[in-house]
Amino acid sequence: MLIVTGIWPPDVGGPAVHAPALAAFLHERGHGVEVVTTATAAPVGEAYPVHWVPRSRPAVVRHARVVVEVGRCARRADVVYATSMIRRAAAGAEGARRPLVVKLVADEAYERSRRAGLFAGSLEEFQQVDGGARVRALRRARNIAVGRAAHVFCPSAYLREIALGWGIPAGRISVLPNPAPVVPKLPARDELRDCFGMTGITLAFAGRLTAQKDLTLALDAIGRVPDVALVLLGDGPERASLEQYVAAHDVADRVRFLGGGTRDDVLRLFRAADGSLLSSAWENFPHTVVEALAVGTPVIATAVGGVPEIVRDGENGLLVAAHDLDGLAQAVDRFASDPTLREHLAAAAAPSVEGYAPDVLLGQVETALRRATENRG
Repeated sequence: MLIVTGIWPPDVGGPAVHAPALAAFLHERGHGVEVVTTATAAPVGEAYPVHWVPRSRPAVVRHARVVVEVGRCARRADVVYATSMIRRAAAGAEGARRPLVVKLVADEAYERSRRAGLFAGSLEEFQQVDGGARVRALRRARNIAVGRAAHVFCPSAYLREIALGWGIPAGRISVLPNPAPVVPKLPARDELRDCFGMTGITLAFAGRLTAQKDLTLALDAIGRVPDVALVLLGDGPERASLEQYVAAHDVADRVRFLGGGTRDDVLRLFRAADGSLLSSAWENFPHTVVEALAVGTPVIATAVGGVPEIVRDGENGLLVAAHDLDGLAQAVDRFASDPTLREHLAAAAAPSVEGYAPDVLLGQVETALRRATENRG
């Protein structure tokens, strides 16, 4: 089974969590596993081959190399599973004449249109507008790649509804929530807070530092609530501009960037923090929400995408509208000033994700991979 993912540990982000978890699960179940990814340096060795394409290469060269690598590895595999780089995975699988199963984590056409400055609205709005020739081309490429899949998994009902609008038959697309992590034995919370230098009310963010996360909104909200700190774990294209933003907005003494880290680092950070903060402009079903809740940490988040499917306002976290600075600042202030509320939300956090057992959910992927292989035969 060949797994294709754009990021891999030590990268932080959803595909860098899901892909290695699935690879380990399949390997332990006796399947042959290989991985194709991109990286800035050679990934740490695993019990199965991890093939990588350097991110330092020009984009066109890198993308072409991924297609070649997927095709080469797919020829000795029975099935290809893509959790990102879906168009490249589809091209490589097609060249090797192997079936494809996809975990859809976003609308790639939308994200590419945003990055290129072709569209500035919401994901829902994007589905309804023409957008011009380049947007139509991006949608067509997306639809061809995803349409080739024998089965498509979506982590949220929200994204499934959007993907159905692309013409994917309902019987070939299902909801598969992101699994809750198996939480390792962690040091005492006070010890972790000392390790991270936390004093007073501290919120944490973990993930890729990208425009999608709208972290300037989080920083502005922190700026309005005195004595609340924010710690960010992760890296990405927005890091330099965010650091400059912090320096220019008088919150440098309350905001810290930790850089990249492992998934265990993410869990340790969330366990140490009073709450997790997610200010995203758009989302599907972020892994970090499940990770925070699993270690008993409530979530303050924008109610975008599939986030309300896991974060329930006033129960295991607080929800506000996207782009709502006043609402987010008020939620942070309410959380920070009310210890009874913090205790109530924290008590409900871990129980709220008990139904997301990894073996059960990853087993559904294994079943789909088997079925795709059998249908091909």
